[in-house]
Amino acid sequence: MNEVVIRTLRFSNDVQAMRAFLETLGLRSRIESESGIWIDMVAGRGMIALHDAARSDTGGEPGQTRLTFEADDIDELLDRLDAAGFEDASIFDEAFGRVLTAKGPDGAGLWIDERPKDLYGYKLHDAHPDTRWSVTPMLGVPDRAGWERLLGILGGDNPELARFRAAGALEVQIELTTSESLDAVAERLAATGYHASRDDGGLAVTDPDGQIVRIRG
Repeated sequence: MNEVVIRTLRFSNDVQAMRAFLETLGLRSRIESESGIWIDMVAGRGMIALHDAARSDTGGEPGQTRLTFEADDIDELLDRLDAAGFEDASIFDEAFGRVLTAKGPDGAGLWIDERPKDLYGYKLHDAHPDTRWSVTPMLGVPDRAGWERLLGILGGDNPELARFRAAGALEVQIELTTSESLDAVAERLAATGYHASRDDGGLAVTDPDGQIVRIRG
């Protein structure tokens, strides 16, 4: 099975502070660059990657969040996207591995990393995330039907792991869903210096990058 996992990518001024914040919420570090530029963190389902904004080659701004994916086999995925009519789908090599890019709904860029096999320059951690937690980003999109179709084509655990709202262009916000008691989550955050307020359907807390992260029960 070609597993495709949804992954929000956060550009941060303080990668280690963001790491500690997400660990408080049950995520765990899986792969970390020896340079400290990159950490990817896994939940029970889904992932969040952290990238040092100061060393971004793609113009990532501090606090900016993008939507990316990770897959076992991007060659098979390329065939799937081509057959579905997605434009400009291609694979190229980056220093960290192979990447599939394509033009998504509304012309938004689609970025899918192949799950790394060569970990030269990276450290692999024995990650044991809290299985009660899932990464469920909120996507602001002009064409919800188009994005739902794309997630259906990608398959894997994507169709159930995103929410949508209307927006003029793709906007990505980190959101998490948990079966853990929200009162217990709020108490744990408070013990580490974060104030979580009750929000529609859950909690809202400001992360170290100054961005609101919502947690739904």
